[in-house]
Amino acid sequence: MLVFFDLPVNTLENRRQYSRFRKFLISSGFVMMQESVYCKLIVNSGSADLMESKIRQAAPSEGIVQLLVVTEKQFSRIRCITGELHTDILSTPDRTVIL
Repeated sequence: MLVFFDLPVNTLENRRQYSRFRKFLISSGFVMMQESVYCKLIVNSGSADLMESKIRQAAPSEGIVQLLVVTEKQFSRIRCITGELHTDILSTPDRTVIL
């Protein structure tokens, strides 16, 4: 699951909401791919639906939050065109998912 967000940070309250939402994503197991783009491995569509519900509850009322669910195979086809790719995600068949 990929989460993309563009939240306002004009006021102190906006910055607090941004910070709370970002901390929510991290505590829910999301990893930052780049600023305002976070990803998490979700094991099935039921878990994706549950996570979507939680994100809807945690998302600030202002700004844009978007979700994209892709398969692991589709995700593995991401190519880094410029810059240096840093990831905490194992990209070998030896990875283990602990529930």
